[in-house]
Amino acid sequence: MAAGNYWCLLEFYKVKIVFGLSERGLNRMTRENAGGKGPMSNTDDSEISAQTPDWSREKPRRFWDPSRKLLRSIRGYQALGAHSSPLSRIKQKWWVLQHKFWSVITQAEIPLNCRIEGGLMLPHPNGVVIHPEARIGSNCLIMQQVTIGTREGGGGLPSIQGHVDIGAGARILGNVRIGEHSLIGANAVVTKDVPPHSIAVGVPARVKPRRN
Repeated sequence: MAAGNYWCLLEFYKVKIVFGLSERGLNRMTRENAGGKGPMSNTDDSEISAQTPDWSREKPRRFWDPSRKLLRSIRGYQALGAHSSPLSRIKQKWWVLQHKFWSVITQAEIPLNCRIEGGLMLPHPNGVVIHPEARIGSNCLIMQQVTIGTREGGGGLPSIQGHVDIGAGARILGNVRIGEHSLIGANAVVTKDVPPHSIAVGVPARVKPRRN
C-alpha cells in the first residue's frame, strides 16, 4: 500500500476511534496532542486554566510545525499593531508574508486580526475557519474542519470561553456563548448557548453536563 494510503487510513481511524462523540475520546485526544508536556499531561482537565494562557502550547516544537508557525505569525503581527515606526511596518509585512505562507500550507482561514487568547492548539489545522470578530478564550483546542462564524443573515458571533475542546467538523454559529471547560463533539452544529462544564453533541447539538 502506498505511503499516502497508510496516512489516510491512520487519520480515518484516529478521528473515528479517538474523536467519536464521547467525552472519553475528547479527553484522550486533548492529552495526546499536548505531547505529554505541560498542564495537559497526567492531570485532570479541570486543572487546565480557562483564564491564564499557557503560551508553551503555541511554541513551535520543530522546524516544520505548520499550525504553531501560523499562530506565531498572527501573534507577531498583533504585537506590532500599536507601533507606527518604519521598522515596525517592515516587521509587520514580514509577519503578513509568514501568515500567507502558513495559511496556504495549513489550508486554514484564521485572519491576522482574530480575537484569540493564548494557548490555542490546532493539532490538524486543515479546513479551520474562524471569523475575525469571533472571540476564543485561553487554552482552547480546535480540530480540523471546524467553522466558527455567523449564521445566515448575521445576528452575532460566537464567544468561546477558556479551555473549550472542539471536535473535528464541528460548527459553532451565531450569537452563542460556549462556557469554559466544555467539549464540543465531532460534527456537532451549535447554535445555542452551552453552559460551562458541558458537552454538546449532535445536529443540532444537544447539551448535557460533563462528568468528572
